[in-house]
Amino acid sequence: MIQTLKYYPDTSINVNAGPIRQFDESYTMMVDDIIDTMKEKNLHALTAIQIGYFYQLMVIKEGNTYIAYANPRIITQTEAFDSSEKSIYFHYHPISVTRYKNLSIIYDDAKGQMQTKKIHTQEEAALFQRKIDYLFNTTLIDRLPSHQKDQAIRALAGKGSMPSMDENAFCPPESKKVYFVSIVDKLLFFMFISLLLPLFNISKETLNSWYTYDKFAYAIVILLMVGFFFYAQYEAKQFRQCTSCQIGNNIGVVIKRLSIATLFIVSSYFIFS
Repeated sequence: MIQTLKYYPDTSINVNAGPIRQFDESYTMMVDDIIDTMKEKNLHALTAIQIGYFYQLMVIKEGNTYIAYANPRIITQTEAFDSSEKSIYFHYHPISVTRYKNLSIIYDDAKGQMQTKKIHTQEEAALFQRKIDYLFNTTLIDRLPSHQKDQAIRALAGKGSMPSMDENAFCPPESKKVYFVSIVDKLLFFMFISLLLPLFNISKETLNSWYTYDKFAYAIVILLMVGFFFYAQYEAKQFRQCTSCQIGNNIGVVIKRLSIATLFIVSSYFIFS
């Protein structure tokens, strides 16, 4: 029997499907309903949860045959790739996510016997992973980075466009400018430690060595902060929609650390003198 499909933003799809324990007549009827709905909607794959059956079951059309996968699990996955996918649940809006090309899978057949399957093509692997996501309370949007997820939700509400597949449109997931800050923070930490050394019984030669370190560290901090600022400006031009790349944020980082370094070097001068 043809069933009603669930479409975004129907949140009843956001549940963890239960495992199938009995492969009896009710299981056969559920598979038939999925296949009938697939034929009506001209679909190549469909999960039970997308038509209101909250069980770990999906059907994939392979050639002219409809194969039911009960309680599917991905055992291993390798070779990640970027996949642009469309789902009937999201009204066929394209969304780009990370998938894996090579999969090792286990599932139960119509008799409840465990079977294995290996997949080595991107199209088939992406389809299988997209459907198994539904069974475990995950959709395409849930696979998006946080900086793209909100944009996708607005687009689906008719208030914008879907996230661009151009990676330069968004903040880099790991900005290289953090390395500048990390090194500076370590230099500042040891500059602070040097200010405490006169409290202990330490030789004058050792204290002089630390004062020399403070002077070199101060110079290096200035150079690194200059490098940080110019690299941050370069990055801001590469990533157009990036709040952390804004010039005000970058200036704040530079001023804060230069101020601390200046305070430490002035204190060091008076203390060691």
